[in-house]
Amino acid sequence: MCRRGSAGDHRSMEQVLSSFSKSLAELVERAGASAVAIEARHRIGSSGFLWKPGIIVTADHAVRRDEEIPVILPNGQRVAAELAGRDPGTDLAVLRVNSAPAPALTTAPALRTGEIVVAVGRHEPGVLAAMGIVSTAGGPWKTWRGGQLDSLLRLDIGAYARSSGSIVVDAEGRFAGMLTGGLTRTAPVAIPAVTIDRIATELVEHGRVAQGFIGVGLQAVALPAAYAQLLNRAQRTAVMVLSVAPEGPAATAGVLIGDVIAEISGQPVTDTDDVPLALRGAIGKELPVVVLRGGARVEIRVKVGERKG
Repeated sequence: MCRRGSAGDHRSMEQVLSSFSKSLAELVERAGASAVAIEARHRIGSSGFLWKPGIIVTADHAVRRDEEIPVILPNGQRVAAELAGRDPGTDLAVLRVNSAPAPALTTAPALRTGEIVVAVGRHEPGVLAAMGIVSTAGGPWKTWRGGQLDSLLRLDIGAYARSSGSIVVDAEGRFAGMLTGGLTRTAPVAIPAVTIDRIATELVEHGRVAQGFIGVGLQAVALPAAYAQLLNRAQRTAVMVLSVAPEGPAATAGVLIGDVIAEISGQPVTDTDDVPLALRGAIGKELPVVVLRGGARVEIRVKVGERKG
């Protein structure tokens, strides 16, 4: 026999839903105090958020101009912003704007799969918001644009035309990342707050993300079983040195054409993409590089330079 809920049960549920709805609206309002609207591409605008006073972070793929970029601030004021720098690899761009105070952002802990998130952006009438969950929370992720995010955060969330660049907050309203549809063709992802803080700082200070350089041309190769034994681990591929720039860091350190680079700073190198990632943040530092040469394992210390141009 089916038992019907009492009127008290219904009232309790209504109260829970009402409380949740009000809390969610308040969370969106707080996050909206950072959200801006940006008109930096034809017809379709995007969102961004005030990361620091006078500094806006947004999605690089949505910024098609460098100067006099129309921006609508949280108070409704229309101003012109200038591009401070961009990093296509992580789909991040930084804009400068005069007289734009920013609320202090409290960074959320690392998100887990299943956590509720809210993306808050802005269009001319006001804020736009979408709620969803983290459908994937993985480790470091190489983007198809050649950058690396500190973690892969796929979101099951509604993404609208102006959503790219929206600030993503957790259920407590803490800064968790930025929504973008420019890094995948399937589910949108959130660029983690830790990645944003790292990249945006470099863009503000230098206008670009400095790229490490050792001066080698590389090609991925399969490792013979004998070479894998030298490394004492199951590594099937590495990268062969096809060219060495004269007087470059690798040449100075003694790297030769034909060497097989298998490890940098203790991390396996299995593809050419692993090398620039291993050099990230290491400009001016000496890194231990393990090469396989003539049937022997050789360790060389290479001082990382900066790629010019």
